[in-house]
Amino acid sequence: MKFLFPLSVISIAFLVNSAFVASVPVASTKDLSQASLAPIQASGKWVIDKAHSNIRFSVSHLVVSDVDGSFKSFDGSMTATKPDFTDAAIAFTADVNSINTENENRDKHLKSDDFFNAEKFPQIKFTSKSFKALGNNKYALTGDLTIRDITKPVTFDVQYGGTVTSAAMGGTHAGFKAKTTINRFDYNLKWNALTEAGGAVAGKEVEITLNIDMKKS
Repeated sequence: MKFLFPLSVISIAFLVNSAFVASVPVASTKDLSQASLAPIQASGKWVIDKAHSNIRFSVSHLVVSDVDGSFKSFDGSMTATKPDFTDAAIAFTADVNSINTENENRDKHLKSDDFFNAEKFPQIKFTSKSFKALGNNKYALTGDLTIRDITKPVTFDVQYGGTVTSAAMGGTHAGFKAKTTINRFDYNLKWNALTEAGGAVAGKEVEITLNIDMKKS
């Protein structure tokens, strides 16, 4: 069976202004004027504000271009006791059946056993092991990523965008943007095909970007 371009990705579930620089909702200029930019106040439990977060991926197509996609259904949380997030425990999941590349046939192929096998392995999972501060609001988020029945360590480069508190926005929000690149073959996302010139139809490297707004609960 042939499709325009079967891609693979991840998620992580997991993973942590919108993007592990998450966008914080602003209802009006008045609401914004009432919000206060705050120093890091990490201690406590945080949950993803799904309306202002996304998990996206990109992979090369026919060598010369990229195809992008996302997971529409995901969840996650973060718990910390230190004021700078450095002992944060972070967990994320993504629903494989929610994969969306704006092409129905391609999405069906991605859910098949050539890639994720959504029927047997419906979730991508990420569980953190460390969240190391690097300075200048940058962190290294390291943990275990599980796709299908394979678990491997992965590190996300994280940019912390800050926190903002506003009654109009429902409390305190922290924004992060996280990026990493994985080799899809490491996770048995095994489909492969070559062009007439010998190049791969779908690249082996998948770039993942998480734009995450975490809300303090």
